[in-house]
Amino acid sequence: MSTDWYMDFVDLNHHPAENEIVCLYYFEPARGISREEAAGRIASESSTGTWTTLFTLPPRMKDLQAKAFEIGGKYVKIAYPLDLWEEGNAVQLMSGIAGNIFGMKAVKSLRLQDARLPAAYIRHFRGPHFGIDGIRRMMKVKDRPLTGAVPKPKIGFTAEEHAEIGYETWMGGFDLVKDDENLTSTSFNRFEDRVRLLAKMREKAEKETGEVKSALINITADTETMKRRAQILADYGWKYAMIDVVVAGTAGVMTMRDHCSDLGLAIHAHRAMHAAFNRNPRHGISMQFLAKLMRLIGVSQIHSGTAVGKLAGTKREVGMLAEVLREPHTKPVPGMLLEQEWNGLKNVFPVSSGGLHPGLVPDVLDIYGKDIVLLVSGGIHGHPRGTRAGAIAAMEAIEAWKAGETLEERATHSRELREALEKWGRHRPI
Repeated sequence: MSTDWYMDFVDLNHHPAENEIVCLYYFEPARGISREEAAGRIASESSTGTWTTLFTLPPRMKDLQAKAFEIGGKYVKIAYPLDLWEEGNAVQLMSGIAGNIFGMKAVKSLRLQDARLPAAYIRHFRGPHFGIDGIRRMMKVKDRPLTGAVPKPKIGFTAEEHAEIGYETWMGGFDLVKDDENLTSTSFNRFEDRVRLLAKMREKAEKETGEVKSALINITADTETMKRRAQILADYGWKYAMIDVVVAGTAGVMTMRDHCSDLGLAIHAHRAMHAAFNRNPRHGISMQFLAKLMRLIGVSQIHSGTAVGKLAGTKREVGMLAEVLREPHTKPVPGMLLEQEWNGLKNVFPVSSGGLHPGLVPDVLDIYGKDIVLLVSGGIHGHPRGTRAGAIAAMEAIEAWKAGETLEERATHSRELREALEKWGRHRPI
């Protein structure tokens, strides 16, 4: 007599109900395990199963079982009844569909590619506070990407030095000055000092340019400290709080979404540590699902790659991320994306960053279009005449793209862009 019941979680005749959550997994069974058994084990471990048959079960348990309903090649789709999931609790969702299943000996590799979230689940989440249109109104930027830069090197400047570089960045035409992921509050650059000194420089830059300027200042810490830091940002008139959302965790981001919304702050989501679980195409969690999760729980913008800079990610992947973040309806892509209706949840700005300079700006905009936050950091600070000239060069590259000009054509009228091209050309860092 068999002591396990994994095949009870496989039903190839099942048709998912409209209110079921459907997950797409890439999987490789361990030696001696069939595809069907491995699929059943994934469905079992992520829902109501255990390793052995049980003496007795209430009849309702049958209705709560996840079902592996489509197996093709190395992919399986699993449907989960809505009653398995607590309303508005994305942390509990992750404990199920991305929890113990990754440690099972019965699968050699497993990757959560995507999940289709039904309207009945989404309606318990508030999503982004602003949306792309709201951010544009806030920053008074209508017809081009938002632009920003991190002082480089990414950590080491004093608060005073950081603010001075921020001023030069703003004066070159950029909208945002950004902390990098590992700068929070260090002995040489305390959070409160950086906030205060940057605010002073922001007021000066806004007065001199007549433009709205802001900063993406990193509040990442324990949740209570993040709350306190968000309040400080609001007190100084900032429009954003930056959070390293992967290391802060889904629970922390959910808490801070509502707290920041109450303060009128948008959340800029840095994805530091994401590649630890999504760079391997055969195991972990995909970046497109992480992006979907962050849209669900309410960030306003999140890093999504460049395809032409220094970080991993293809044009196809970047394009899919942009669609997941920006569109009201996501079209399915075999083996990558499931169809998704967002049911009125606001959209999110993708953020392109990592190894960019003015010579790569048109390539990024060809991929994303204008609805992105474009972060060009080393690629402005390394300009032969400094940060302000580098920012001017990047803004000229944006204007060239908008006008349908080549960078070389634009450079005949822009010394800053010409000097940037002389240094970097179309170089793609690795």
